[in-house]
Amino acid sequence: MSYEKSCGAIVFRKYHGNTELLLIKHSAGGHWSFPKGHVEADETEQQTALREVMEETHIDVDLDPTFREVVTYSPKRDVKKDVIYFLGRAKNFDYIPQEKEIAQIKWVEINLAHSFLSYDNDKQLVNKAKPIIKDFY
Repeated sequence: MSYEKSCGAIVFRKYHGNTELLLIKHSAGGHWSFPKGHVEADETEQQTALREVMEETHIDVDLDPTFREVVTYSPKRDVKKDVIYFLGRAKNFDYIPQEKEIAQIKWVEINLAHSFLSYDNDKQLVNKAKPIIKDFY
């Protein structure tokens, strides 16, 4: 069995009194999730998360290192994949989708995120992130 590791972030902002999450729709598969990608040589998990968020969305974030959640699944037969997610507070709000990988990006009010997210694992991440995000404001 082979092993893959990716890192990403649940990106949030406060906008007109609402807490919103940045969701991306992947070109391959068409599922809604969070920005993430494979760890490159000599990168830390946090460096990977920051790079991937920037590459996929052009959003710069401050990561909360105290929020670190691991999602494990099998994307293909004989492959085990860990995705490490951090919380990221957006420093800028205007996004630019990465052409090859991202079909669409949108800011979604946190309580509506479940209706967009494709996977239960991601919905559980939102539930874990909600109380921590509230402490930011």
